[in-house]
Amino acid sequence: MERVPMTLEGYKNLEEELHRLKAVERPRIIAAISEARAHGDLSENAEYHAAKEQQGLNEARVAEIEDKINRAEVIDITKLSGDTIKFGATVTLQDEDSGDKVTYTIVGDTEADLRNRRISISSPIARALIGKSKGESVDVTTPKGTRTLEVLQVNWG
Repeated sequence: MERVPMTLEGYKNLEEELHRLKAVERPRIIAAISEARAHGDLSENAEYHAAKEQQGLNEARVAEIEDKINRAEVIDITKLSGDTIKFGATVTLQDEDSGDKVTYTIVGDTEADLRNRRISISSPIARALIGKSKGESVDVTTPKGTRTLEVLQVNWG
């Protein structure tokens, strides 16, 4: 069974979502199914079919989250340090062509959020950066083409 690396924050977010799906969404959907059943003929009952579809989607998400939680390898990034880039590092990069600077934190797949500059450990940029140190340059193939990025800074926590 392959472990899923994630931060403590990401693990807690999954637990909260799982609790919401089980404690709030599941009962709401069950009530919607019961109400729709009361309307009679189920074969032509759109509300019933919609509620059953919601139930299927909810239960699939519950199973997905439970699987991730069971395979989670929680990494406390506040206890990490060093000069080389690895999971949990916050990295400041400079595009050598444009001069643009950007800062990313490398997190687990379930926590990636590009708007908040959190990239997945399995993303092309993160894979290229793993093992690099301040001052090194890496070539990264992105949808916009190959970019050369220089590591300006590596921070932890």
